[in-house]
Parts: sequence; structure tokens; C-alpha cells
Amino acid sequence: MKTWNEKVGLTHAFSSPAPEQTDVPAERTETLVLPARNDLSSRPRLTISRFPTFPSDCPTEYHATDQLAMNRIGFRYTPAGISPPGSALPCRTIESLPTSYRVSWEDRSPFIKVTADGLGIAGDKGFRSARCNAPIREGKWYMEVRVEHGGGARDNVDGSTRREGSHVRLGWARREAPLNGPVGLDGYSYGIRDKTGEKVTLSRPRPYGRPFSSGDVIGMYISLPPRRQPSQKDPYDPAHIKRERIPIEFKGQEYFESLEYPQSKEMISLVDYSGKAANTASVPSAAASGKKSATVKNLPERGRGNKSAAEPAPMRSLPTLPDSYIAFFINGECQGIAFQDLYDYLPLQITPASRKGKDRRRNREGTREHKENPFDDGSLGYYPFISLFNDARVRMNPGPNFDFPPPSAIDAVLLGANDQDSKNVTWRPICERYLEFMAEQWALDDQEAMEAESELAERAAIEKADAQKQVQKERRRQQAEARRKAKKAETAGAIAAQTVGSARSVRGSSVAVEERYSQPALLAIPAHAQHGLVYGPGIHRFDHVNSPAPTMASSIDIQGAQSGYNSDNVETPAADTPDASVGYQQEYSQQPRQLQQWTEFDLRAM
Repeated sequence: MKTWNEKVGLTHAFSSPAPEQTDVPAERTETLVLPARNDLSSRPRLTISRFPTFPSDCPTEYHATDQLAMNRIGFRYTPAGISPPGSALPCRTIESLPTSYRVSWEDRSPFIKVTADGLGIAGDKGFRSARCNAPIREGKWYMEVRVEHGGGARDNVDGSTRREGSHVRLGWARREAPLNGPVGLDGYSYGIRDKTGEKVTLSRPRPYGRPFSSGDVIGMYISLPPRRQPSQKDPYDPAHIKRERIPIEFKGQEYFESLEYPQSKEMISLVDYSGKAANTASVPSAAASGKKSATVKNLPERGRGNKSAAEPAPMRSLPTLPDSYIAFFINGECQGIAFQDLYDYLPLQITPASRKGKDRRRNREGTREHKENPFDDGSLGYYPFISLFNDARVRMNPGPNFDFPPPSAIDAVLLGANDQDSKNVTWRPICERYLEFMAEQWALDDQEAMEAESELAERAAIEKADAQKQVQKERRRQQAEARRKAKKAETAGAIAAQTVGSARSVRGSSVAVEERYSQPALLAIPAHAQHGLVYGPGIHRFDHVNSPAPTMASSIDIQGAQSGYNSDNVETPAADTPDASVGYQQEYSQQPRQLQQWTEFDLRAM
């Protein structure tokens, strides 16, 4: 039995690699951040991403595919593959089958059913939407969509009927447009309705063309001016191309995960119906009635600390794309220009206040965290946006062969036959956009790889310089340590030499003192000279000359001698009296032995 892929005409070359070729079990469903480049050598290197598998026995060609990494909860996923050996990046962008312009497998509501070739789309319940796999960023492009079931038809595929019929909305939308809502829900998308033929944006229908239903072919045309080049003087210009994405693994397949561009408050404020806010005549005023509101707290005009309430941040202006417009054709019949001066698809430039707040944030070391991207990542633009209600079904025709080919110079028809410049400009089938978009993505991959290699080289140079500085620092530390040790040894030697010299000096002084005051020397010296007694005729004074500090015994003796012989109460003989001099000498000459004992006592006391 043939598989469903073979039934719908897909050859074996379009088959995705079998799950058993990977080391990851098929039932593994968790999402993992891929490791560094050198840890991915064992993983299979895919050049084509695995696309959804379809059951072999399916009652209809439209099928809800298995769980893929679909864009949801503010995250966006792009197929990725392991980079070739030697690359500075772990992964790079790859294609998914079929490699043509079609509905994106990842960028659609999970309630949207698809065919294996990605051109057939079917709804389920409520409005659900899907985007194609390549955006329009500039130029003039055309495609067709055939309505297979819509326009309010009630006959269901399984034979049952619903309370409301099936409806289709077709148009163009930016990345910020929600997938679980219809085209024209907000200012991020522009579309037309099958029921009335009205054009709609910001949820406001306006008269435009005629209704369409099952069997009709709707031509979708968009014209955008050349893409604005970024300002080299302004690093915060949103026109700069920069991608913020992290490679992850999901069910054995590599993906780039990134934050989806959020809706701005300026665009959200446009959805609020000004008519409801302005029509306040029917609402009673609390000030006019004199009564206090029962549902609103009576708060003071100023808060705690008499601080005035913070004023809301000023609203930024919403730039538009000059000379841009969207037009629709029904069975080859031009319905005219539906929308002009479309909103610019670039993100609004961040204010300096919010810029400072973002600069203060820092990621935790060792972890990779998602960051909101304020720049163009190369995927911004206007996508074909198809919204289906209940069981509506359509089939896309990206060209180049159309059921109702438009004139070569569509602008001449839309803007007037007198516009000669528009006659020279032709449109292109949107099928040609796919190859251009993939070439742009691969060029960005090459640019990021070169930047990563340059960053690695710069980091290696910095690390080498730091290592050299560390070596020099260690060498200087060792030299300083050697100098400190040498100085310490020199100081210790000087102290030791000084200590030895002091010891020798003290020892020499002791020997000299001992020799000076030895008994033979003392016997040779007169008794009165041994104690350094200086006296003369007529002078009765007791001086202690060149003698060590007096001990207790010598002090007592000297005091006794003074009290006995130099007292004011004793009459001193005259200096020229012979008897006085003779008596004085006789008294000291009678006690030489006693003086010698006192001197030896003094030496022992030293």
C-alpha cells in the first residue's frame, strides 16, 4: 500500500530522515538547549528539516499534523541544523520540505489542517489563521487563493451542519498578528471578508468589493517601497539587522528559538473604539449628580508623601511605508486599492528611558536567556495571511502559472492609465520570493559566523594578554619575594654581628673593671685615692669621682663619714693648722683594710 506522501505526489527524495537515525528516542518531547559546538559532533547533521508526517490511511487530504515546534506563547521556531566542522556557531538555518513557497509548518495555528504539499489549508472551529513561509519586505508581488469551501456554506465534510457556515478572510499581516484570530483583527493585518466583500483592519469593516464564495479565485497583490537602510550614526535604529535566537532540541530536531515580536501599546491603542470613549452622554457623571461612586474608591488627589501620580509614558508615532498599498482581484476582476500607506513593519524605536532600563539588566553568568529584539531580524515584513472559520478550505497558488493572470503593469490599472512610470514596473509571482528569502537567511548565517570567529579571535587575544600579564605579575612577585628574603637575611646578619660586638664590648669592660679594682692595684693606691677622695688643705669635702654607682654599704659609709667629719655641728679645724691635717691623715690611714673590703663589695654588686 502506498503511503499518503506518495498518494499526493511527493517523491522519495522529499522524505524526511527517519527518527531512528538519531540518538534521541522518538518519544522524547522535552525541549533542551543545545550544548557548545564541540559537544555536537555525535549528532546527525541534517541539511533538510523533518516536515510533518501524514498517516498512510487518511480519509481526507487535510490533516492535523503531529506535534511540532509551532509558534506559540510568544515564541517563534525556525528549523536549524548542525553547522559543518570548523564553524564558530553550533547551528545554522536549514530548509524544510517541501522547499517551496507554502504555508509555514511552524507559523500556523495548531487547529489549522494542512496538506502534504503545504498549499491546502482547512479550518476547524472558530477563526484560525496561518502565515506563509517567507515575508514580503519590498517590491511588488502577486499570488492567488482558490476558495474551496467558504462564503457561508454549511455543508460539512462529514455531512453534519453547524449553526454558522464556513467563512474565509484573506489578506496580509505582520509577525505581530495573532494566529488565533482573523486577519484585520488589529492594525498588524489587512484583509477582506468573503461574506460582504468588505475590507477590514483594526476590526473595523469598510465597504470595498463584491462578496466571494466557494469556487472563486482571489488574487492578492501588495506593493512595498524599497527597504530603508539603517542609519550608521544611530546604533539603535530598528533597521539594523540583528538576530536573537537560541538553538534548541525538540524531538530529535534542532530549532532556533526566539521571542516573537510583541505588540506595541501604540498599536493596541488604535484598536480601542474612539466612538465608545467619546460617547459619554448616556453615562451619568458622579460630579453632576453630587453622589459618590459606589464602585470607585475615593482616593486623594495626591498619594503618600504628597507625590503626584506618575504620568504615562508618551506615545510614539507609528511610521508608515510611503507609496505602499494592497489590492485584491476576484476572478481576475480588479477591486481597486484596498489599503494605502501601510504601517511600517519595523519595530518602534525604543525611548532613551527604556533603553537605560534595558542596559541595566544583565544575564546571569553561565546561562542563556532570551532577550527582546528591538531590531529587524530579517524575518520582518508582510506575509500572506489566511484565516478560516469553521470548516472553510482554501488552496494557495503561489505561481508562476495563475488561473487569472493580472496585467503586467498592475500599478497602471490601480493608479490610472496616465501614470507612465507605473507601466514600466511589473509584478513578480510570490513563488520566487522563497529562494530570495533563504539566500538572505544564509547570508546572515555567514555574517554571524564571521562575527563569531572575530569575537573568538578577540577573546583569545585578550586571554593571551591576560595570561602574559599574569606571568609577568608572578615573575615580579617572585623577584619581590627574593628581595625581601635577601634583605631579611642581611638584617638578621647585621643584628647578629651587632649582638656579638656588644657582647665582646661588655666582656672587655668587665675584665677591665675587674683588673682595675683588683687587690694589687688597690694596695698600690692610697686609701683616700681608692675612693676618689679629693681634699686639700683647708677644704673638708667628700667627692665621689669616677666611681660606679654607690651601693648601700658605700652610701652608708659615706654618709657616716659626712655626718662625722663634714657636719655643720662639728667645728672644722683650720686648713693651715698642722694638727688638723695630721689627724685627718691618721684617721684614714688606720682603716685601709676596711676600705678595701668596701671596694670589693662594690665590685660584687656591679
